[in-house]
Amino acid sequence: MSVSALTALSPLDGRYHGKVGGLRDHFSEHGLIRNRVRVEVEWLKALAADAGLAEIAPFSAATVAELDALVAGFSPDDSEAVKAIEATTNHDVKAMEYWLKKRLGHNAEVMKVSEFIHFACTSEDINNTSHALMLKAGRDEVLLPAVDKVIARFRELAHQLADLPMLSRTHGQPASPTTLGKEMANIAARLMRARAQIAAVSLTAKFNGAVGNYNAHLSAWPEFDWEGFNRRFIESLGLEFNPYTIQIEPHDAMAELYDATARMNTILLDACRDIWMYISLGYFKQRLKEGEVGSSTMPHKVNPIDFENAEGNLGIANAMLRHFSEKLPVSRMQRDLTDSTVLRNMGVGFGHTVLAIDSALRGLGKLEAEPARLAADLDDCWEVLAEPVQTVMRRFAIENPYEQLKAMTRGKGITREALQSFIATLAIPQSERDRLLAMTPASYIGKAAELARAI
Repeated sequence: MSVSALTALSPLDGRYHGKVGGLRDHFSEHGLIRNRVRVEVEWLKALAADAGLAEIAPFSAATVAELDALVAGFSPDDSEAVKAIEATTNHDVKAMEYWLKKRLGHNAEVMKVSEFIHFACTSEDINNTSHALMLKAGRDEVLLPAVDKVIARFRELAHQLADLPMLSRTHGQPASPTTLGKEMANIAARLMRARAQIAAVSLTAKFNGAVGNYNAHLSAWPEFDWEGFNRRFIESLGLEFNPYTIQIEPHDAMAELYDATARMNTILLDACRDIWMYISLGYFKQRLKEGEVGSSTMPHKVNPIDFENAEGNLGIANAMLRHFSEKLPVSRMQRDLTDSTVLRNMGVGFGHTVLAIDSALRGLGKLEAEPARLAADLDDCWEVLAEPVQTVMRRFAIENPYEQLKAMTRGKGITREALQSFIATLAIPQSERDRLLAMTPASYIGKAAELARAI
């Protein structure tokens, strides 16, 4: 059976392939091989240009340009050529090294120093640096822009709905009113903080040889400052140098990124569930899409499928991201290979995250508030004004204010007339009595509108 969108094992490469295409360039096998080639070429260039070793002279401008063009133009066909060599070597990094030597075989300058390709490197030097570059690009170019879009939509809803009163439902029961915009602002604020934590993770890499001690480097040039040189090399790639490692970079920074992403996902999942409930309560309706069907048997249905899809994918993403963050920092002694297959799935964890954000955005784009439904809910719950009434009574030292309002309102509704009759009997200044009498559930929103507009 040929592989296509219909026959792909993973829905990310099947049903949803068009929604996660931005990640494919970074986290595919081709993306990994391309980054390996980049690291090998940059290492060769650095040795020639900056090490000052007599055995490898600086390259001419033409050779440097050819090396840069090789990296910039590295294609899927080039990856196929590397994979063909791997069929013989059964070692992916060694196959890439052989491909480079073959690809540059016409260049006399490079061939003169061809054994400096992969000089003193263990495969993990190339791999960990490549993985860090993949994660950095995937985060900065795909994940964060997607998060920015969903934050922008929540902020837009916060401003648009800042003044629309809404009954809160703590424990699912009527509670002090808020505004629909303020609830959207709460989500935006949480996502903004989570986004900052994702962006702040400094991705680390190492380039210190087989067990992290520069053994091979120093066997060739004992007096050379390999640690300082390799630090400069890693930092030139925009990564943080990790000086203390075993054979593998310990993946702690990766774990930080996965955990930060999972926390962001949890916030978005929480938001999707709440909005699902608001749709169920009638606070939001969803704009119709021409030709869409909600149920195969119930023609009236307009289901909140986008938020349900987002919730499901966020759960899958977090299951993977949390496994990554728990497993990857653990390696037996100086090296085992249990991280290898896990690292190949990095794109899957981010793929389900990006897919969930796409679904949430589609759902958020369909939302329309229902002011009449919100107003009706508030008008049925005058008991929520027991809170301000008893609080004002406390101010003026009226005895047992909480208990009086509890007896009147707990577990039972109360009419506007009954509450106002009670207020009229209170021994408080007339101005305060008038303020309480003018209060309605819809007006008792504190700073909700102001806070929503300020996000």
